[in-house]
Amino acid sequence: MKILVTGAKGFVGRNLCAELNNIKEGKARCYGDLKVDAVYEYDIDSKPEELDAYCQDCDFVFNLAGVNRPKEQSEFMEGNFGFASTLLDTLKKHNNHCPVMLSSSQQASLTGRFGNSEYGRSKKAGEELFLDYERDFLSIGKNGKNGKRESVSDYSDYSDVEKNAALKPRVLIYRFPNLFGKWCRPNYNSAVATFCNNIANDLPITVNDPSVELELLYIDDLVAEMIAALQGKEHRCDFDGLGVFPMEKGLYCYCPVTHHVKLGEIVDLLYRFAEQPKTLLIPDIPEGSFAKKLYSTYLSYLPKEKVAYPLKMNVDDRGSFTELVHLANCGQVSINISKPGITKGQHWHHSKWELFIVVKGRGLIQERKEGSDEVIEFEVSGDNIQAVHMLPGYTHNIINLSDTEDLVTVMYCNEVFNPNKPDTFFDPV
Repeated sequence: MKILVTGAKGFVGRNLCAELNNIKEGKARCYGDLKVDAVYEYDIDSKPEELDAYCQDCDFVFNLAGVNRPKEQSEFMEGNFGFASTLLDTLKKHNNHCPVMLSSSQQASLTGRFGNSEYGRSKKAGEELFLDYERDFLSIGKNGKNGKRESVSDYSDYSDVEKNAALKPRVLIYRFPNLFGKWCRPNYNSAVATFCNNIANDLPITVNDPSVELELLYIDDLVAEMIAALQGKEHRCDFDGLGVFPMEKGLYCYCPVTHHVKLGEIVDLLYRFAEQPKTLLIPDIPEGSFAKKLYSTYLSYLPKEKVAYPLKMNVDDRGSFTELVHLANCGQVSINISKPGITKGQHWHHSKWELFIVVKGRGLIQERKEGSDEVIEFEVSGDNIQAVHMLPGYTHNIINLSDTEDLVTVMYCNEVFNPNKPDTFFDPV
């Protein structure tokens, strides 16, 4: 499949092209038998003859080109309607009836706060152009005969192949809500991008009303939906009156995964993320959550000087102990370095438990149940990495068996250390 992406250098286009090229190069293999042979990237600095060649050869078009922040209001219509018209005319010129996708906006509804939006009007005009493109093609009928066909049954004289051709081109119109994710331009048309960039770079932000709620669509969710559309698995809105045939509903498409979040909640999360190098605390970021997607977005805006940050090493003559991260509800991860011949630990816990994972060197872990003389032992090595539980109610230690090499152990504990209630009691194994 050969795919044309207009607006390829924009936020959505860049992310989409990156994944399409991953598929083409065999790096992304999670899309079944989808095969991408070519990705034609077209943008404002491309040549008209390139568009002509791409439209002749492509099997699917993602039209992401558009104008968001023009100098003159008239540029909205020129950029969002004019180019769409050029694109469709070029496809017609080459008799290319491949599926075409249009990126529109919620503002095209021209309702509520969007009622007087020039941008919305230009997007709405582009939508109508695409809908007319499909309707006009369908009304022609086979080789121009029979005139307009008003329902699927009117194609009963077609073979399956002819019917499939007659039902082309497939038009997919998406009205995007507010988008966010990596590579989104700050201080442009995304509040989330601006907040992420400014907070990551210690710049001020302005929030006039923290209670304002946004509908947000994450770029990876959008790209997943667009690739689903490429495979004919797009999600369509169930609106009456939008179909070409009376029995058909929903020429408008949508991404099924969005998040409704208040501005104040977004800002609070971002300031918590910004404190992570100091607190070591990784907040709750469950799979699929807005917080997880926002955290990934925030990190993409970090300046070089914040990409790496120092950790507090607790050093003594036995080696060192360094806390790496704290987890909101799941404890902490640390790194322990023991010098040759050193024994560490020699304590037990009521409820706290740990995992010791030796990643370098050779050691011996010993555990003894309180009130018992029986000792269980585990020889551990960075050459054969394994995890060993430190059991509640068992005093335990770890011994570096080497005379020359440090013993390096990753330690997970199910709770963050609380100096006011350490749950740690000295007792040699």
